[in-house]
Amino acid sequence: MANRAPVRTNNSALIAMIADEDTITGFLLAGVGNVDLRRKTNYLIVDSKTTVKQIEDAFKEFTTREDIAIVLISQYVANMIRFLVDSYNKPIPAILEIPSKDHPYDPAHDSVLSRVKYLFSTESVAGDRR
Repeated sequence: MANRAPVRTNNSALIAMIADEDTITGFLLAGVGNVDLRRKTNYLIVDSKTTVKQIEDAFKEFTTREDIAIVLISQYVANMIRFLVDSYNKPIPAILEIPSKDHPYDPAHDSVLSRVKYLFSTESVAGDRR
């Protein structure tokens, strides 16, 4: 525990989103949207015209912004940048993969779930040795 990096805390933090238009609209209606003074938003709407480079840039921006605590990303979008999602290892912002209307959730591709399974399998093996 002593060698862990301290987790920064803010009085308020945002949820960022990278998803299809219907998913983003639902979260915006719930009050999750934000536009700052520089006209930067906390979401990226992915459609057929969105390039992988735009998705990568948004993911990198959201994971480096100090005011974002959680990044919600549709699983099918995360699959487009799987190498970035799987290599991300910081606790904040947390990356959560969510299903979308047109693409069902597949637990086999969820990076968070695979990490949790790995940790529990390691702990159970270590616990059996005691």
